[in-house]
This record gives sequence, structure tokens and C-alpha cells, in this order.
Amino acid sequence: MTILHLVLLQFKEGKADQGTIKETIDRLMRLKDQCLHPTTNAPYIKSLVGGITNSVEGLENGHTHGFLMEFENEEHRNFYAKEDPVHVELLRDLGGREVLEKLTVLDFTPGVFGP
Repeated sequence: MTILHLVLLQFKEGKADQGTIKETIDRLMRLKDQCLHPTTNAPYIKSLVGGITNSVEGLENGHTHGFLMEFENEEHRNFYAKEDPVHVELLRDLGGREVLEKLTVLDFTPGVFGP
């Protein structure tokens, strides 16, 4: 069953210049092609889109950038979240550089609202 993985970012003012922000966005957008399934060695992220907020509601809670990934199933999402070396390296680099003020992740299955 499809799982959607929503990632919301807020960069730290004074720590993340435009070059750092662009590099981070570029790395995130490349995940679709760089994250490879451990058995098939093929890309397993079904889709990946992202962008900067353009909300008129003002409810971003500080988040400035959003990314939405689609995984075919829970196994793929779990591998991505916990083991994929490309993703793990990106998380490590972001944490070490301390450029994010907020990182929010929400995973859900479309249409499922209960256990």
C-alpha cells in the first residue's frame, strides 16, 4: 500500500545562506534517483516533488520548504528512513552543519484515517 512521506524544513537564519539552501534542496531532489533498493539496485522512490511555500493562509509554522515522496510500500519507506546510505548521509550532514531550525516529517497512507 502506498505511503506518502512529507518533509517540511525551516532553515536557520544566519546559518543557512542561499548556497547552502540550494545545495540542500538539490541533494533532496536527487534522492529519487540516488536511493537504490538493496536487492534490485534500482531506484525505489516512486515520486518526489518539492518547493518553497507560497501559502496565503500563513499557517506554515516557520516551515519554508516542503517535499513529498511516494513509496510503493512500508518496506521501501522503512528502508529509506532507517537504512538507505544516501538518505542516512544526508541526515548526518544536515545535523552536523546545524542549518535547520525545524525538520518535520509526516508519513501517511492515503485514505487511511484509523488503525
